[in-house]
This record gives sequence, C-alpha cells and structure tokens, in this order.
Amino acid sequence: MRSRSVVTMLATLLAIDLLAGPVLGAEPPLSDAARKELQQSLLPTEARSIAVEVPMARLGFDEVVERALAYNSTALLARSETRRLIAVMEQARASSLPTLTMAATYNRLDGDRVLGTGDTQRLVAGANQVSGNVTVQVPLLAPARWAQWLHADDNVKVAEISAQDARQKVAVAAARAYLLVLMQQRQVEVASRSQDLAAEHFAHAQRRAAGGVGTLLDEVRARADWQVTEGQLQSARAVLHRAQELLGALIGHDGPIDVLGEPLLDNTPVLDEALGDALWRRTDLRLLQARAWASSRLIRHSFVDFLPTVSGSFAPFFQDPPSIVQPLLGWQARLDISLSLFDGGLRYGLRHERKALYEQTKISLWSTQLQARAEVRAAHFSLARARETVTAAHEAQRAATLAASMARQAFRAGATSNMEALDAERRARDAETALAQAEDLVRQSHLDLLIASGRFPTKLN
Repeated sequence: MRSRSVVTMLATLLAIDLLAGPVLGAEPPLSDAARKELQQSLLPTEARSIAVEVPMARLGFDEVVERALAYNSTALLARSETRRLIAVMEQARASSLPTLTMAATYNRLDGDRVLGTGDTQRLVAGANQVSGNVTVQVPLLAPARWAQWLHADDNVKVAEISAQDARQKVAVAAARAYLLVLMQQRQVEVASRSQDLAAEHFAHAQRRAAGGVGTLLDEVRARADWQVTEGQLQSARAVLHRAQELLGALIGHDGPIDVLGEPLLDNTPVLDEALGDALWRRTDLRLLQARAWASSRLIRHSFVDFLPTVSGSFAPFFQDPPSIVQPLLGWQARLDISLSLFDGGLRYGLRHERKALYEQTKISLWSTQLQARAEVRAAHFSLARARETVTAAHEAQRAATLAASMARQAFRAGATSNMEALDAERRARDAETALAQAEDLVRQSHLDLLIASGRFPTKLN
C-alpha cells in the first residue's frame, strides 16, 4: 500500500509539472482537451472521473420545423432531385444551341504518293500529313429539339413544386411528432402524480394496519394500486422516450429530442376562407396543377414531331502538305435537312400516351380537390367539438380531483374504506388522462385545419 501511494504521488506531481504554465524555451502548452486526457490517464483507475451524461436537447416548435426542413433526408432528396432535373434540362438544351468542335490529325505513310514523272510530278499524299479543322454547327430549324428543351424546363418547375410538397410533408411529420412528445410528457406527469399518491396511500394504509386501526386487506389493496400506477408510469416513460427518438430522427439528430412548451400555431381561419385557401395554397394541389399544365403542353406541342430539322455547319481546315485535291487552307459550308416520312406510328403512339397521361392528371386533381375541401370541413368541425370536449374534461377533472381528495380524507379519518378512496383516485387519474387527451385533440385538430387549408408551414422556401 505504501509503494502504491508513492507511485500515485509521483504520478500526480508529474501531471502537475506537465500541466504547468509554459516557461521560457518550453514547448507550446497543451489544449484543454489534451490536458484533461493526460491528467486522467496519469491518475489511478479508481480516481478517474466518471463520464457525465449529456443532457437531452430541448427545442421549441418553430425550431423543430426549421431543423426538419433543413436536415431531414426526404427534404434533402427532394432538393437533389430538383438539381438532377435541372441537369437534364441543360442536356436537352444543348442540342438546340450551336456547337464548336476542333479536330487535328497526323498521318504517317511509308513514302510520298506522287502522280506523273519528271517535271510533271504532282504530290497526291505526303508521307507526313498534318490536317485539322474547326467546325461550327448551328441548328437553324429544330422544332422537336426546342420542344424538348421547353418540356425539360416544365419538368424542373414541377420538380420545384414537388420539392415544396415533400418539405411540407416533412414539416407536418415533425409537427405531429412534436405534439406526440408533448402529449406523452403530459401522460408521464399524470402517471407520476398518480404513482406518488398511490405510494402515499399505501404508506398510510401500512401504518394503519401496523397500528391496529386498519386491516391487512386495505394494505394489500393499496399496494396493488401502487404497483399498477408504477407500471403505468414506466410504460408512459417508455412511450415518451420512443416519441423523443422519433422526433430526433425526423430532424436529422442522432439522439432523442425534448420539446419546449405549447406550440404557437396560427389563428384559426373561418370555414369559407379555409376552403378558398386550400385550392391554391396546398402544395399537393399545386403539384397536380403543374403536372396537368405540363401534360397539356406536351399534347399541344405534338405537331413538332412532324416538322423537318434544318442545321448548318461551317468548317475551315488546313492540310500540310497540300495535295491535288486538298489545298493548304480552305473551308467547307454544309446545310442538312431531315424529315421523317414514316416511323411505324411512333409519333401517333406518343400523342395518345400524352393524352392518357393528361386525363389521369386531371382526374387526380379533381379527386384531390374534393378530398381537400372535405378535409377542411372535417377539421373545422373536429376543432369545434374538441374545444367543447376540453371544457367538459376540465370540469370532470376538477370534480374528480375534489372527490378523490375528499375520499382520502374520509379514509384517513376512518369514515370509509380504502375501496372508495382507491376508486376515487382511479377516477381522478382517468379524468386527468382524458383531459390531457382532449387538449391534445384540440392541438391536433387545429394543426389539421391549418394543414388542410395550406397554411402550414407558413414558409417552405
């Protein structure tokens, strides 16, 4: 033991000497993290500090929605898809713009190729040939290519609205996860209070039985009720932790996230205003409208498949050494005209497919509009009924809490059995749980109305 203490003291002195401030001519001081690591490694195992658990991050409602829009994988993939379609549009545009190419060639033969003899010899092909050209090609008339460029740009606009729709769904999922955590927090609070009251009731029944005033049956009943509330508390905590983990995953955080208080939702719109807003503010309807518009343009532009394509090119060149048929410098101009006379019915098949796609999009748009208006009316009605439910639940909770308090006092005074006290406490617990559920229903119905009318989230870009 003495040798161990000496070793410990020497290690501590060495750590103090190493961690002392810098002196003249010494090496630069260590960082705080390196200093702590070195200090801990020099101490005995039993003297090292125990890692402290990092507290759970807590975020407000608006911050949760903003982080979900910024870091959720679905939102990020939607942005990436938009960038991909922009690249596709650039590829389609390239065929409609002029192109400039340059080429150079070196050719080696076994000898010069000449024509004639004596003074009449003419060089046909030199043994060492160097040639090159620069070609400018311009599509003078390319309706099909121009239409492809325009349709690719339409697809980009549709993808941008699709990205907004995906971000809106991510924001809705994050908001519902926030409300779920808030609801489970309330359930844990109710279960915790019920467990404390049940434990207090069991302790009192135990003291009464020990003092000969109460009975063993009262003690057993109180203990059973205490264990039931203990199980309910642990179950509520497990569900809460699961909801916190879900919220963390939705906002791209590696760990659970806790919430900060009630969400600040926008004011409730009136029914007529909400019905009007739903038709132009909802991202799913705007997406279907954009798709229908793009499909109709495809049909209108089907005639370009029957038009000719005209392109021109200009290519200056050089040839060294020159030959009989190829001068040293020259140029070449070219005009190409192409027209498809018969393609086996391909263009007619494309037109029919575009018409069918347009009809499907119109039907989906009409069906979604009906569904949107139905969702607005249902959410508005549910919100009104949920608020009435909260009022009734408040009254029931106050009455049940008062009845439970009176039953406990009567039991402690010996005026009643613990069965009545336990039943009153159980009713009070159920009433408080029903109140928490009613309050959550109001929040959910309020959020449903904002979603159905296209008012949530307020900003997507």
